[in-house]
Amino acid sequence: MRFLENAPRFLFFTGKGGVGKTSIACATAIRLAEAGRRVLLVSTDPASNVGQVFGISIGNKITVVEAVPRLFALEIDPEAAAQAYRDRIVGPVRGKLPEGVVKGIEEQLSGACTTEIAAFDEFTALLTDTELTSAYDHIVFDTAPTGHTIRLLQLPVAWSGFLEAGKGDASCLGPLAGLEKQRAQYSAAVEALADGQRTRLVLVARAQTSTLREAARTHAELAAIGLTQQFLIVNGLLPEGEAALDPLGRAIYDREQAALSAMPDALRALPRDDVPLKPFNLVGLDALRQLLVEGAPLSNLATGEPIELRAPSLSDLVDHIARDGHGLIMLMGKGGVGKTTLAAAVAVELARRGLPVHLTTSDPAAHLTETLRGSMAHLTVSRIDPHAETERYRQEVLRTKGVHLDAQGRALLEEDLRSPCTEEIAVFQAFSRIIREAGEKFVVMDTAPTGHTLLLLDATGAYHREVARMLDAKGAHYTTPMMQLQDPKRTKVLIVTLAETTPVLEAARLQADLRRAGIEPWAWVINNSVAATRPRSPLLRKRAQNELAEVERVATVHARRYAAVPLLEEEPVGVERLLKLAAPLREPA
Repeated sequence: MRFLENAPRFLFFTGKGGVGKTSIACATAIRLAEAGRRVLLVSTDPASNVGQVFGISIGNKITVVEAVPRLFALEIDPEAAAQAYRDRIVGPVRGKLPEGVVKGIEEQLSGACTTEIAAFDEFTALLTDTELTSAYDHIVFDTAPTGHTIRLLQLPVAWSGFLEAGKGDASCLGPLAGLEKQRAQYSAAVEALADGQRTRLVLVARAQTSTLREAARTHAELAAIGLTQQFLIVNGLLPEGEAALDPLGRAIYDREQAALSAMPDALRALPRDDVPLKPFNLVGLDALRQLLVEGAPLSNLATGEPIELRAPSLSDLVDHIARDGHGLIMLMGKGGVGKTTLAAAVAVELARRGLPVHLTTSDPAAHLTETLRGSMAHLTVSRIDPHAETERYRQEVLRTKGVHLDAQGRALLEEDLRSPCTEEIAVFQAFSRIIREAGEKFVVMDTAPTGHTLLLLDATGAYHREVARMLDAKGAHYTTPMMQLQDPKRTKVLIVTLAETTPVLEAARLQADLRRAGIEPWAWVINNSVAATRPRSPLLRKRAQNELAEVERVATVHARRYAAVPLLEEEPVGVERLLKLAAPLREPA
């Protein structure tokens, strides 16, 4: 493995949820320890569970991994760190400021940026405190900070007055209010991250177009701030030998090879390792030792065991949706789970039944156009350009809030507006113009804003609160977009996930965010299920069996109702193939 050659002191693994960061980080730590090095493995990923992978209890303390000499592990609980961080900032003003102001501060501190910054606050000591870490040759981090977070930490020390004056908008500057005291430590940590002699960043991806595109964005964002010592791991590649045993296997193999051939040039230039798909769950030392070994035996393969997946289909959900005759359907989920494809599948199935449908997305136009490949009766399609909408929103904020700022204040506001939340807010404003149509037809919305963003809009007095203020003054009867989203008779939210541990955990956190915003998800959709097909390949049959526990968890713990959508042999492109996604599931194999 090239990423292990001449490994520096710090190794960071980063990538989207579900790509295998935790497994690869654990396997790396084992490999280095068994090569005679003293290794500390640190997890800062709220979805990962290093202790479960090793079969031991770790927690927020350095723990000896007894089964692997010279290996130690630490799990930083980012949620606990974020709560302590919030308490540190909000505590002094509680009871001194109006309740509404405190609520706004708390919501600004409830998002992903706060969790990430608080976790960074915890592990910077591991990058800078030589007394604490001198006992280790390598420190392996499961999950690296994003380029956006690092860039924020490099900004000038001017947060407090800027925030107190209410000049920030809806971004990640709020979480930075308590960082001034540690700025020297953060500066040293960022310097260590940017030093290629000390640090190696490993981008982990799957051989999927969307995942590779996201990895390319991460690469560019980190390289732009000086973190250039990067490697790429493409995880979970189906071995060519399995493709010969199964039409589904052949389709997966060809699809993965096509994605790799079309890989962005920026990733193509990086040193790269490919890790083949394994049939077993990556839990326990034996499994982890096999993960990075080329040509490792594919043991414990399923042969003739039946795969008993009995689950509702997407068509069953559409049956319920169609009864209303109109309404807003929002598909939500983390990147790479197939939201756009399933939004198109729901839209074409409703249109096939003769119902009027408007499908709207903020994904690149070519993506949706390529997915649909043509027109269909009763279906209209629109695309919102997120870049244009975000730029329009930024200019409006700069024109109003930024007009009287000095150069430093304006620079801070501009950084505030580079937050991931800003694009969601700008796109939501554009979506809001379309939402009104849901009173007379179905509006299917792809790439919806998160629960945190919706709450942030509410707490900071943005769009719909401003609408409410103006209409209240006129005594008018009205329904704001937020009110419509909270009304289950008007809006149905479908959470999209995969039948894998990390995507299910991320979907559960999204559901909790939505519930905080007063929005109750209507259903979950498990996409690309191998268990919902008839795989012949022994490896795929074993993978299908592994899915069943996650499907059961969704059905019994997380979802009020759910459906499973099979992984098709053909890419779900074009109306005919999209309709297959809503077909009833086959009987168990």
